[in-house]
Amino acid sequence: MNIEPANFLSLSFKQLEEKNLEAKKLRNKRTDLAPREIEKKYKDYLKKEDGIKAVTVFFSDLEGRFHMLDYDKKFLLESDSNLTFDGSSVRGFSHVTESDLRLKPDWASFYWLPSNVFGPGKIAVFADIYTEDHKIHPCDFRARLKELMEDLEKKGFMINVGAELEGFLLDGLDAETRYTERKGFKLVSPGGYYHSLPKDKLRLFIDSTAEVQRAMGFENEKDHPEVAPSQFELNYKYADVINAADQIQLYKLVARQVAENMECTACFLPKPLMNINGSGMHTNISISKKGKNIFYNKGNPKIVSKEGLDFTEKILSNANEICLVLNSSVNAYRRLDPNYEAPNKIRYSHSDRSSMVRLPIGNEHSTRIEVRSVAPDTNPYLLIYTLLKTGLEGEKEQKDDNKRVRTKTLPSNIYDAIRIFKSSDFTTDLLGREAKERYLELKEAVANRSPKELGKTIKNSEVLYHHEVTNQYLWNKF
Repeated sequence: MNIEPANFLSLSFKQLEEKNLEAKKLRNKRTDLAPREIEKKYKDYLKKEDGIKAVTVFFSDLEGRFHMLDYDKKFLLESDSNLTFDGSSVRGFSHVTESDLRLKPDWASFYWLPSNVFGPGKIAVFADIYTEDHKIHPCDFRARLKELMEDLEKKGFMINVGAELEGFLLDGLDAETRYTERKGFKLVSPGGYYHSLPKDKLRLFIDSTAEVQRAMGFENEKDHPEVAPSQFELNYKYADVINAADQIQLYKLVARQVAENMECTACFLPKPLMNINGSGMHTNISISKKGKNIFYNKGNPKIVSKEGLDFTEKILSNANEICLVLNSSVNAYRRLDPNYEAPNKIRYSHSDRSSMVRLPIGNEHSTRIEVRSVAPDTNPYLLIYTLLKTGLEGEKEQKDDNKRVRTKTLPSNIYDAIRIFKSSDFTTDLLGREAKERYLELKEAVANRSPKELGKTIKNSEVLYHHEVTNQYLWNKF
């Protein structure tokens, strides 16, 4: 029976953009406004708006896989202080014996959703994960990142993050879960950097994804095919830390749904095909204090300030230890191949794109640090938490002026990354023992099902067991 959902809210893209930009302004003021004030505003709106049927609640697991639940609007308004879910079914949170966890909606992260992607009559909020006794779950890095930012904002810091996220458009639905070594992946476009025909599938996909992002208040900047055939990148304005991480998750979700609408697959494996460039997520960070960019060097704008260099050197000094966070999958280590512009060298540079950190020339507003050795399948909350804690609080490597300086490189496989991460006291202090042990358990489970030597073909294991691809059936099939 076909029922026309005429009574459900379905806004135009222009209306959506206006509403989501207003919501974004409110998010930017979340520290100035009482959380109860923001919560009341949106709850009052939901009570009055008859066209909304459901609220989609977003959250992420420890590895960064995006999850969502749809709650009936009336139920959510009555029960939002007691939203529980089975944490044992979500990787990295809890065991069967301690399965009940709580979702706490972050009402400042309110989004109006495009009906062509999410269906009519829906809005969304992100949620943080709490334990049964109302404490932040140690493995929910969105909540922990918010906690860190509250502490830094009390000290006068304001931090912005911008992500440049690459992916591939593959032919066919569910291309990753259907992957076989014999067939590999099929690309939809032969186009390369800045080049594809105006109406080919890749360009149509990019245009459609950009329209949805614009409607959701991303404030788009540019979008284009990337270097490899069928590869894309859609750039948008930097944002405050929490909003930036949320937008990374939404970017991938929207791209996947737009691709599915076209009977394609948006793929964020770091290296789905051999002999061409992989996909990265260059992560740009700028830090201000009392309204001034502390990375900007007024005396010599061509180089970053002492504070900027200090932040960079702390990241480089701990690069091997945090590499498993930045590159969290077996497949990610294929991308760290210097033959394909991969930033695997532990050093900084103003222009050399094989360096782990780039220090772009900028002005008082744009000076930033760009961490290039980040794969697009990392947990964005864990990533940003790790980079900020390392850059602000990490120890710098002691230099010996009498020794010849040699450029070090990041691990070439996940086994080495796991070994270094596991033996590091720094990562224990950084993440906490429980989160570290659970993260290691997940990474080792995949690594143990994959060959240590990556070889010259993309293996079934590194695709089918990938944390953004696998499901219970695939995990137990082999």
